[in-house]
Amino acid sequence: MDRFQVKEVQCSRCQKIQQAQQSCEDCKNLFGEYYCSICHLFDKDKKQYHCEKCGICRIGPKEDFFHCSKCNLCLALNLQGNHKCIENVSRQDCPICLEDIHTSRVGAHVLPCGHLLHRTCYEDMLKEGYRCPLCMHSALDMTRYWRQLDDEVAQTPMPTEYQNMMVEILCNDCSARSMVQFHILGMKCTSCESYNTAQDGGCRMALEQQ
Repeated sequence: MDRFQVKEVQCSRCQKIQQAQQSCEDCKNLFGEYYCSICHLFDKDKKQYHCEKCGICRIGPKEDFFHCSKCNLCLALNLQGNHKCIENVSRQDCPICLEDIHTSRVGAHVLPCGHLLHRTCYEDMLKEGYRCPLCMHSALDMTRYWRQLDDEVAQTPMPTEYQNMMVEILCNDCSARSMVQFHILGMKCTSCESYNTAQDGGCRMALEQQ
């Protein structure tokens, strides 16, 4: 049913058919603690508000959110001026559950790369990994973990036959390419020092070992 096309409702208590409104004009039965005359949404009070730019009702409170015109979505106020915008990104489906983000009652989480996930999907994703499922960019600040990995790499020498093996890598965080020493635990980008990298070519031995 298209709620926007609703013109009349029937009271379940007195059976009166009437114009869509929050309470029955005869018996005063309350149809919903919250009612939107545009969306014709009847619901319990969840601090909802109607966003004209989104075109739908959002769960509030309204003062905790702002509408990002470029992302085309209401976002938490603490993200105002503090997130990467992608044109109409909210019109894409969540890459985790493949369901709509724009009309979802579940809040959206903005990744550093600008892609959106449902907040609950983001929390589930972190149980399995740390990268955006669309672009592989790190989904949170990994600096502390990268420094721990520095120590682990330093304390874990590779077998002699691999100690001078060099590989070309592509960084998923800054998109830089570099030639670095191969290590089974990870290979660090020489540009941004991230270990979120992937081998992007062949390998070769250092000249002194050839």
